[in-house]
Amino acid sequence: MSEIYLDSKIVGEAIAHCRKAKNLSQEILSGLADIGRTHLSAIERGERKPTLETLYRISIAFDMRMSEIVHEIEKRI
Repeated sequence: MSEIYLDSKIVGEAIAHCRKAKNLSQEILSGLADIGRTHLSAIERGERKPTLETLYRISIAFDMRMSEIVHEIEKRI
C-alpha cells in the first residue's frame, strides 16, 4: 500500500483562498483566530500544517464551519 498524506501546500492554498474570499488580511485573520501572523503565513505557504485546534479557530474567525474549509481542501486534492 502506498503512503497517503495530506499536502500542506493544498491546505495552505485552501485557507488563503477562504481568507481572500472573506476579504481579510493575514493580520486581521490571525487576530480574530488568536494565532500568530507568522504562524498563519507559514500555514498558507504550506510550511506548516494547522492542528485541528488551529483549523477550528480559523473557521470561527471566518464565521464558517470547519467542514467548509475541509471541503475547500478536498476540492483541491
